[in-house]
Amino acid sequence: MVAGLVVVEVHVPAASSLKEKRGVVKSVVAALRNGLNVSVAEVGYQDLWQRCQLGVAIAAGSEVGARKVAQQVERIVAREPRVEIVGISVTVVAPED
Repeated sequence: MVAGLVVVEVHVPAASSLKEKRGVVKSVVAALRNGLNVSVAEVGYQDLWQRCQLGVAIAAGSEVGARKVAQQVERIVAREPRVEIVGISVTVVAPED
């Protein structure tokens, strides 16, 4: 088993309140959970109106599989017109035998 962690930082330019930001973030989180069957949480910038950091956990059978899912995460977030990706990092961890 291989574990992957994707951290995505996004800007939500149209959000003028935390409530508006949460609506956009919920939509992105639902798209990731439903489309890829991954675990997703807002892990940073909870108190800022226009900034969000999402953590996505991936369990896969191989490193290649985990990296493919990580690429799909980026595509799904990029498809959301209400957000702009500021940064993304991918970490893949495989246990040593």
